[in-house]
Amino acid sequence: MSALKESNKKLAPVEIRKGLGLSQERLSNVLRVSSKTVNRWETNNTLPKDSAVLMRLAKLKEIKDLGAMIYTPEGLKEFLSTPLPIFAGRCAFDLLQLGDYEPVLSALASDLEGTGF
Repeated sequence: MSALKESNKKLAPVEIRKGLGLSQERLSNVLRVSSKTVNRWETNNTLPKDSAVLMRLAKLKEIKDLGAMIYTPEGLKEFLSTPLPIFAGRCAFDLLQLGDYEPVLSALASDLEGTGF
């Protein structure tokens, strides 16, 4: 089995959504799909077929996993929803909706290393 298929098995949309404290609607906005699509993935325990959506979901899982190493669930939710200078006054969710995952991952990595931002 390829590495991509192995990693896809670990991408559980409902776990990612709940780990980030998102509603189905908010996750659908970040992934650029309908909320009905997110509901279908969760109900049927399936994954997106579109590779671009899969990549965005994988980035969100990375953010969830890294955030869980640093913050409590409430702390991660606060980090993601608080406007920060490092994000030019925007919150991490704003960047995620724009498809800009790297600054969020970098900020979390800095927090994990203790260098902060």
